[in-house]
Amino acid sequence: DIFKMDLVLHPNPLILQRGMANALDTFCGQSYGAKQYHLLGIQTQRAMLVLVLSSIPLALIWANTTQILAFAGQDPEISAEAGVYALYMIPSLFAFGLLQCLLMFLQAQNNVFPMLPIAGFSTLLHILVCWFLVFKLRFGHKGAAISNCISYWMNVLLLGLYVKFSPSCKETWTGFSNKSLDIGGIFKFLRLALPSSVMTCLEIWSFEMMVLLAGLLPNPKLEASVLSIRRC
Repeated sequence: DIFKMDLVLHPNPLILQRGMANALDTFCGQSYGAKQYHLLGIQTQRAMLVLVLSSIPLALIWANTTQILAFAGQDPEISAEAGVYALYMIPSLFAFGLLQCLLMFLQAQNNVFPMLPIAGFSTLLHILVCWFLVFKLRFGHKGAAISNCISYWMNVLLLGLYVKFSPSCKETWTGFSNKSLDIGGIFKFLRLALPSSVMTCLEIWSFEMMVLLAGLLPNPKLEASVLSIRRC
């Protein structure tokens, strides 16, 4: 039941957003290769808008996790605890989408070094905050969810500051532009983002199905535990 709950809770919304953000890699790569550097910022802002808006229905799903799992026949106690965890994880949805856009924006310029110290700092912060919330304040799984949110938002904040003030991004990020709100451009992004998201989801779900199939084996607890190693 725990692995089935994890299949519903953790991967699906984040995979959807990661798949949609992958479309930005194509658009930014084309613009950078054509030396139309100003378009990278516009396309990134457009992707940010789409991913933030897409986070709203995903947040509604997480907000109703308890009811969804109960309807699927899961253990009521596990469903209730999973619902609480998902509720506290909702802010991370919005941060994750923005983070993926910033990563694609920098990768398209072959500017990947700043990600290393920023990710390292955020990871260290996550460990400390998670330990403090879970063990010192005894927030339990609520503390783990809150620490995840803080870590994601810290990544977004630091990368955003780098993009804003770094000389290496002065040609590609020229500030927020109304051109990012162009409806035609948004639909053009969606035409690539939606298939990319579906492709990414199917790729991950093909592996996740093994967890569900493990429940049909003679010793499901052992088999599911072995499969969980793959997720590490």
